[in-house]
Amino acid sequence: MRPRDLAAYLCLAVAWGLSFLLLLKVVQAFGWVGAVTFRCFIAAAILLVLARVTRRRLDFPKNWTALAVVGATTVAGQLIGLSYAMPRIGTAMAAIFVSSIPLFSMVISQAWGLERITPTRVAGLTLGTIGLIMLVGFPAVPVTTPFLLGCGAMLFSTFSAAYGSNHASRHLSTTGPWEVTIGAFLAGGLMTLPLLAAVPVPGIPQLLDYVYLIALAGLMSALTYVLYFGLVASIGATRAISVEFVVTLVAVLVGATVLDEPLTLVQIIGGVVIIAGCALVLGLVPARDKIPVSP
Repeated sequence: MRPRDLAAYLCLAVAWGLSFLLLLKVVQAFGWVGAVTFRCFIAAAILLVLARVTRRRLDFPKNWTALAVVGATTVAGQLIGLSYAMPRIGTAMAAIFVSSIPLFSMVISQAWGLERITPTRVAGLTLGTIGLIMLVGFPAVPVTTPFLLGCGAMLFSTFSAAYGSNHASRHLSTTGPWEVTIGAFLAGGLMTLPLLAAVPVPGIPQLLDYVYLIALAGLMSALTYVLYFGLVASIGATRAISVEFVVTLVAVLVGATVLDEPLTLVQIIGGVVIIAGCALVLGLVPARDKIPVSP
């Protein structure tokens, strides 16, 4: 990995890890639909203004279908699931779910013929599945309907993120990260906008809530997604999405120390098992596999 890619990787890890704290406050003020919808439009607007000010030439693809798919998955699907789940299962547990994204990414890459599966990766998928069972099956809070809905929303969120990243890698490799980010956020915002009729903003947000929203949209959405889609084009979807490991670590520390959220020992072990499984899937652990297993 080039020094430039490594710097982007570390910036993403810290920014997205800390974004969990801001997201929780924005969801409380604007609702889980409003948090996503307003975040999308503000992020796209900020990038459009920056492009205009810096005279950056934007070259959007003629066919917006691929951008719409990325907007529906990596943006709308991922953020809706995350925003809905966090108040129900907690920041720390949601962050551990996020570490399963590379598992889904590998499965999708295998299904699309982008990568070949090996015995080591099969072992990684098995470990990841066991870790998810430990995470959901032994919670520190009562297993209620909202809790289960939150877990389901996080699985939807993580799968959406993995699908969108692979789709961008496959169909938007020649499109610049600014164009991908702007297009995806515009598409995601338009898709979630009608949901505001069913889930309106719960009250009148305070001035500080708008500050949180702009910070979340500008610093932790617009700029970070430009870095992320640049990484996807540079090092590939699965390697880029492995940043979620470090994101999980940062977010869990924030949830445990700042928000005082409980986690059981089994859940912590489950998170470690998920990360170990993802490390095998991503090839971060040296392996001796030479002959791929036929799908």
